[in-house]
Amino acid sequence: MISQVLTGWLDNSPRRIFALLSVVCIALLAFGQYLQHRVGLEPCPMCIVQRYVLVLIALVAGLTAASGKKGLHIGGAVVVLVSAGFGAFVAARQSWLQWYPPEIASCGRDFYGMIETFPLQRAIPMMFKGSGDCAKVDWTFLGGSIANWSFLSFVGIAVLALALISRLAKRR
Repeated sequence: MISQVLTGWLDNSPRRIFALLSVVCIALLAFGQYLQHRVGLEPCPMCIVQRYVLVLIALVAGLTAASGKKGLHIGGAVVVLVSAGFGAFVAARQSWLQWYPPEIASCGRDFYGMIETFPLQRAIPMMFKGSGDCAKVDWTFLGGSIANWSFLSFVGIAVLALALISRLAKRR
């Protein structure tokens, strides 16, 4: 019964699924901003890469939702799948670093130290590299770190993209 509802939704509403995926990615990005600016957690370079991947998925899913063409839906789902796979890889690597921290834990520079030390044209690109420690666990929810939850999110997105590709390819 549930599988019939899900496959029917995949078959009949791919635009809604892409739109919902875009909204979910934006919500995840907003939560990351909340953790950074309200809770005070500094993102590490791997966190920044995962944010960029979420931005890419949100953009691709949003643009794909705006199209009514099956070919673009399949192409968008493939880009989402590849992006989610890359995001999952980065999150898995960060999770591994958290479980087995290296002897020397250094992932980036302090933001203010960059501004004081480097000229502005070098400091601005460095800001997007993050400054937190990738191996440090600052926040957990139900026993999982941000990297663990990010990995699960990317895997869920990849499974959804695979299901969309499969159902759209079968549809005439």
